[in-house]
Amino acid sequence: MLMHTMMNTPLTLIAILERAGRYFPEVEVVSRLPNRTIHRSTWRKVYTRARALAECLKTAGLEKGDRVATLMWNHYAHLEANFGVPAAGGVMHALNLRLHPDEIAYIAMHAQDRFLIVDDVLVPLLEKFADKVKFERIFVVRHGGQELPAGYEDYERWLKQARGDFQFPDIGEQDGASMCFTSGTTGNPKGVLYSHRALVLHTMAQAMADSCAVSQNDSLLLASSMFHVNGWGLCFTAAMTGAKLVMPGPFLDAESLIDLMVSERTTLSCAVPTIWLAILAAMDQRGAEWKPVPESGVRILCGGTAPPESLLRGLDRHGLHIIHSWGMTETSPQATVCRLKPAMAGWTDDEKYAQRLKQGWPLPFVETRIVNENGVAPCDGEAMGELEVRGPWVAGSYYNAPETSNRWSKDGWFRTGDVAMIDADGCIRLVDRSKDLVKSGGEWISSVDLENSLMSHPAVREAGVIAVPHSKWQERPLAVVVFKDGESATADELREFLGAKFAKWQLPDDFVFVKELPHTSTGKLLKAELRKEYKGWKWSNTQNL
Repeated sequence: MLMHTMMNTPLTLIAILERAGRYFPEVEVVSRLPNRTIHRSTWRKVYTRARALAECLKTAGLEKGDRVATLMWNHYAHLEANFGVPAAGGVMHALNLRLHPDEIAYIAMHAQDRFLIVDDVLVPLLEKFADKVKFERIFVVRHGGQELPAGYEDYERWLKQARGDFQFPDIGEQDGASMCFTSGTTGNPKGVLYSHRALVLHTMAQAMADSCAVSQNDSLLLASSMFHVNGWGLCFTAAMTGAKLVMPGPFLDAESLIDLMVSERTTLSCAVPTIWLAILAAMDQRGAEWKPVPESGVRILCGGTAPPESLLRGLDRHGLHIIHSWGMTETSPQATVCRLKPAMAGWTDDEKYAQRLKQGWPLPFVETRIVNENGVAPCDGEAMGELEVRGPWVAGSYYNAPETSNRWSKDGWFRTGDVAMIDADGCIRLVDRSKDLVKSGGEWISSVDLENSLMSHPAVREAGVIAVPHSKWQERPLAVVVFKDGESATADELREFLGAKFAKWQLPDDFVFVKELPHTSTGKLLKAELRKEYKGWKWSNTQNL
């Protein structure tokens, strides 16, 4: 066998951290803290403090593979942990602070977290489940002057114990670096343990010109929480490329984010559609011509759920341009991106928007296929099937959950649970989650398509469509609608509006008008709650709540 002559250099997050500290030392890392003050750091300081954290963890007895949990908002200390914990040989585990305390406790125990770093403002949340977990030591990042509870330690005082002569341990690229749990709506959350190699390869793909095109010319507003798949991986990508990183802390309301976009001259951001719907409403109130962005505009990586066309068009008016992407906790998370190809430059605006609504093409090294009852389906833009993926940053199993092995096919592909179509050129369009499709009289109806069309109505802010049992047709679609402030419409008006795009049998039989829709901790529409609430719905009885 002929062997190569290349060096065998491991792909680890340590290399990204050292690159940021050495080559981009003065580039800013900006945080809005829980007390609303602005904290300014640099990549050099992040490097120095992450290294100090790694030293202190090793001194505390951290062994390779030990889990270190965080319960924090997006800010400088959380960023330090994202690098310092894996640099010490540990596994960084950001706990989802939006979950129920019992669920957080379950996740911490399942992960076997040894240490915890927590914001002082989140100590009251911690104390709701502290008796159900077994953290050996708890370190508090203090943003105010309140006293530490008994048994807790000051994070800054602990960090000052570092001598500064720490040498990174020998870490392999296949070692665990980070852990996240799914925010599933059924059953217990499931853990995914990411390797250094997976995260580095994901970072490199995310930075590519035809992906997110992240560079040292960017100011990146990280509006996706770090407990949501490492902030979509963008904290690592910002470090590798030397981009300025801006973190909003707990303040994800529209006015606070717009303020940071203006003051820090954001060029790139990320968040779920719910966030951008609120920002669009705030910008429209300020005036259609008001643009709080650089002349080049702001690129918006948007995923979690499919953004409606009205959101793309509305944000475009203000210079904010959505790049639709798809991924999951199991895909680290980004697996696809939708960028218009050069051949599409001459398309009409309507054709371009229709294309931008698709989930796009797989990133390099990610493979996709759709599978239905007939096997692997053709990529012809018409056949539907469950989307399956595989690749170097796709999970091969869940952490310590052998009962979930059926989520992988016999030949090793991950079954996403998403129903999709793939065009001849490989572009993916998700039709729905398999559990959210409406099967009416033997025909399938996409709830996502109905929702996106409803949200393009000028009076509608948000909509959820669910399948409800029907005595004749097996299931029929029920639409649950939230109006914009001061707006309204009747069920007949909405049905007529949808009739321009859908066949009569695809239209919702009934509409429910509510003030708010339920969402998961990561901003996704919680359809399980809608199905539970309306499972006994009596048809032809439109109701206002």
